[in-house]
Amino acid sequence: MQAHPIRILRLTGLLDGLSLLVLLSIAMPLKYIWGIDKAVTIMGSIHGGIFCLYALAIFYAAIRVKWSLLWSAAAIIAAFIPLGNFLLDWKLKKAQSKYIVKPFNYALLVYSIVFFSFIDLFSQLPVMSTFATSVGASTFIVGFVVGLYSLTNTLGNILSGIMTDKIGAFKVLMVGLVLTSSALLLYQFVDSPQILIIVRILHGFVAGLIVPAAFTFSANTTLNDQQGKKVAFTGTFVGLAAIIGPAFSGIMASKTSVPFVFMCVSIMGFVIAILSAIFLNKYKPAKKSDKTVLQSSGSLFNADVVKAYCGAFILMFSQGVIAYLLPLHVQALGYDSKLSGTLMSTFGIIAVLIFVLPTNRIFDRVPPTRTMALGIALIGLSQLLISQSTTTLALYLVLGLYGVGFAFFFPSMNTMLIKATPAELRGKAYGYFYAFFSLGVVAGSSVLGWLSLTIIEGFIFTGILLLLFAAFVVFSKQKERELNVLSKR
Repeated sequence: MQAHPIRILRLTGLLDGLSLLVLLSIAMPLKYIWGIDKAVTIMGSIHGGIFCLYALAIFYAAIRVKWSLLWSAAAIIAAFIPLGNFLLDWKLKKAQSKYIVKPFNYALLVYSIVFFSFIDLFSQLPVMSTFATSVGASTFIVGFVVGLYSLTNTLGNILSGIMTDKIGAFKVLMVGLVLTSSALLLYQFVDSPQILIIVRILHGFVAGLIVPAAFTFSANTTLNDQQGKKVAFTGTFVGLAAIIGPAFSGIMASKTSVPFVFMCVSIMGFVIAILSAIFLNKYKPAKKSDKTVLQSSGSLFNADVVKAYCGAFILMFSQGVIAYLLPLHVQALGYDSKLSGTLMSTFGIIAVLIFVLPTNRIFDRVPPTRTMALGIALIGLSQLLISQSTTTLALYLVLGLYGVGFAFFFPSMNTMLIKATPAELRGKAYGYFYAFFSLGVVAGSSVLGWLSLTIIEGFIFTGILLLLFAAFVVFSKQKERELNVLSKR
């Protein structure tokens, strides 16, 4: 029998209140009266750790108990008032039996897993090149180390897909979460380029195990007519990671160190792994369907699956181009380099808004081919417009348009993939899907560098490529309809 969420909150609250009293009444006098500085350092660290557990208990109670959010606010305030936690405990003890525990929303954990996986990725972007330089890496090795993660991530994606279909998404998720969280701790021991390369290989590979399994788990536990909305909500957490990750790592690394940033992300992963072990283990691998279902669902490489794979590659190709050329374009226009970061945040915020607002219903009401083609066309158009944008206002508007395109594109290709594959092959399908994601990131910057295009030419080339792909999606769907009509005659 599981402990009541309010009971967990009370226990952690009492520990928090007790540690605060020890800090104020014992540690601080030892420092300021007797000059023992370590007393506050040690007790402050203990109190900080307990407060983190208390904050998690507040969050857990908020999502499991049918009560007013004022209780959560009161619990937070009580943590900063001496004896406040003890008074709150007296109130909570009386209230505990009055409040019903809500069924746990398992989707929140899946969203959290996706968020962890992508914040792991995005938190690397601002700091990895400088970290590699700090341990003595040459310019060539820095570029190699940055791209190595995506390369080994591809192998992890493919293995994850294969193993997900064989042993189930839950087991692969647990292995991926534990190994990735452990790999993040290895950065503490990096002191040379050689060790960094080894850590990057391990980190990229094990991190690749998570996302295909997470999306497969989500798809296999969602009704078919709600897949589009569910994927849009999942995309919200990808967007939040894209907004929070770079800012978090940039700020924290400047005040502490890069290994400390990765340690924080690692702790998040271990917490999610523990919660997943408790709440997700009830879900078993999907049972094998009969042959008629498999035949109606199509093979692993039918037309819609191939379009989804091509879409994943070209979307991340576009992202790679943005990451590579946008800072150079901003710098060439004479603006501060910080503008690149805020422009990226603009694209992420716009995408998240479309994911969470009622606009997400469109992904279950409109065929994914149409929304996918629209998203690709908007991204392609924004690439063309970036090349012609010279003012900050124009750049913000164009990146906002890019965000709209991304918001239509990402859920559509995921929904297309889900509806085109049977549950028995969905893990493998997602494994290849996210392998194309990883390859697209590498290709986006490397291809343009190989072609020796200027900044403007690079944006124009990418924009035309995306618009051609949008036309291909529309044309191929039209041909499919014509063939279906002919076959019925």
